[in-house]
Amino acid sequence: MGGGIYLIQDDEQLVEMTEQAYESEEQLQELLETYPNLLAGDQIDTALPRYWLLVRRETPIPTEEDGAGRWSVDRLFIDQNAIPTLVEVKRIDNSRLRQEIIGQMLDYAANASIYWPIDTIVSQFETNCREQGRDPEEVFEEFLGEEANEERFWQKVKTHLQAGKIRLVFVADRIAPELRRVVEFLNEQVDPAEVLALEVKQYADHSPETLRLLVPRVLGQTAEARLKKSSATRERRRWDETSFFPEFASRRGEEEAAVARKIYTWAQEKMPHVGVQWGKGDNYGGFGVYFKDSRGKVGGELFNIGIWGGLELSSQNYGSQPPFNESEPWNELRSKFSSVGIALPTNPTEIRFPYLRLSALQDDLMLEQILQTFTWAVEKAKGV
Repeated sequence: MGGGIYLIQDDEQLVEMTEQAYESEEQLQELLETYPNLLAGDQIDTALPRYWLLVRRETPIPTEEDGAGRWSVDRLFIDQNAIPTLVEVKRIDNSRLRQEIIGQMLDYAANASIYWPIDTIVSQFETNCREQGRDPEEVFEEFLGEEANEERFWQKVKTHLQAGKIRLVFVADRIAPELRRVVEFLNEQVDPAEVLALEVKQYADHSPETLRLLVPRVLGQTAEARLKKSSATRERRRWDETSFFPEFASRRGEEEAAVARKIYTWAQEKMPHVGVQWGKGDNYGGFGVYFKDSRGKVGGELFNIGIWGGLELSSQNYGSQPPFNESEPWNELRSKFSSVGIALPTNPTEIRFPYLRLSALQDDLMLEQILQTFTWAVEKAKGV
């Protein structure tokens, strides 16, 4: 045990608080759930302290499309910037267990970014609220305020998952030096993910009332890691053709970059019926392809290609685009998209953001089917 902490009471008595182990991992897990501020959001980001929305305890993470959860992370939180934060609480003093938990957390991260549907996360949040006797809408309003757009927030969570912009937090009452070195190394190397360790020491006195103090400390944020992940220096990057494709190839590989290039070439060939606009954002920006009206004015988005490696569209953009805002053309559109693996809702006013990873479009036949479907949609909208 470490040295003591001293508390001066109202009667000027000095009370020594000595470090005390937790009774179990479950006790520390419950404390984090009851008091999310123990996650030390003010240490994680001193300029803009993080605060937390609990999604669920023992959150299952699937390892395949529509698969059941093979693992479960101890706690899933989301901060006010919609960054998923996976929290694992373990006593990891021996090297074998330490290696296992590090590998397990990396498994969580790799599979969550691919196989974790946002609808499932929202459902888990709502279920957890009701189990606690809370109304999900009230909980969300307490978290972000009455004016917050809940739909937009969850979409941002989805975008961060797709981009791998997540936070992994190892929590223990004592972080071994070996684990700290691993966390610092990972945090410097992985981007845009963040890997941290959180040490939450417990101190208690020896009085019958048993006063307790909890002292959290965030580890893993080296100067190099802070510089790499600084939102001020990275998030305002604006893409163009010259910068996007080399960076895409660097991150996702030459084969996926070739797919993105073919899609971009298709969009160029379809002008003036569609337009291309470049976005910004180092982690999920890219280019969007848009419908154009008879005057050449850019309208709703047909789809977008993100630097995170996927093709995404909004059902709302199609549902508000004539003629798809009518029942029969909408159902025809749904059938066309369904044949290439894109699921649109039954109601054209319902908001969904289906996507495909470009790694699934490396087959020339599959890519051609996708582009033919978008060609059909453009021609249908233009009345061709």
